[in-house]
Amino acid sequence: MIVLPVRFERSPRLHAMLSEEPHAVGTRVVVQGKRGPEVATVRGEGRAPDPQGRYGAVLRAATPEDLARWDELYRQGEDLKWLLRARARERGLPVKIVAVEFTLDESLVTVSYSAEERIELGSLIADLRAHTRARVNFAAVGPREQAQMIGTLGACGRENCSSHHLQEFAPVSIRMARDQQLPLNPEKLSGPCGRLLCCLQYEHAQYLDLLGDLPRKNARVCHTASGACGKVVKLHPLAGKVDVQTEQGMLSGVPAHELTRAPDAAGRGRRTEPEA
Repeated sequence: MIVLPVRFERSPRLHAMLSEEPHAVGTRVVVQGKRGPEVATVRGEGRAPDPQGRYGAVLRAATPEDLARWDELYRQGEDLKWLLRARARERGLPVKIVAVEFTLDESLVTVSYSAEERIELGSLIADLRAHTRARVNFAAVGPREQAQMIGTLGACGRENCSSHHLQEFAPVSIRMARDQQLPLNPEKLSGPCGRLLCCLQYEHAQYLDLLGDLPRKNARVCHTASGACGKVVKLHPLAGKVDVQTEQGMLSGVPAHELTRAPDAAGRGRRTEPEA
């Protein structure tokens, strides 16, 4: 037995599946997951299983019949998604139907939805019963999960990270934007999901290292070359420089190594972590 990483169609996340035989990367296989049999794509080489691990199972390589059936169920799910959206609007339900997905044996249909508050969706089951006998499962998803399932373009012009490669959603805070000296503009810092950009976390650790070599913002410092003293008003961590406001005017782009703590400053000297 080996463990193969596979990816489902609406998510970049890799799921570990036990397989009795190897399958080449890119092979579409039928797997037994939590919801039932589904089609997935092998995305990596096999490895030895962990005795303590919990895995789904690769049942077989997908046959042409499996793939044709899977495509048919996908189209059926898309039709039902638009039907449910129309029925929800007619009934005034404050809900967004994100996706409707079948298992390969059509024993289960999962309706993924988004709502601002707890909502009863039982009235939509009758609409589904007219088109399928599958058991219905409603699954609430958040804004980031929506972006992951639907797929959108990010501010960089590429496919958003959540639908392209992210394996988990790490916490992102406004502190990360502040540490990177970014303008605290919600429109600039929010992704298509309306939440803070996931990419704010990518370089945060490097910025913390760079900020450790700079004086704190608002610290009192003196410029060794000119003797002018003033307050640090802006940091340029990538360049290792700061802007200092003095009584004589602004000193822009001063290298940090040319600054010393002002004699009358009770500050903490070199910066070891970013200011809150």
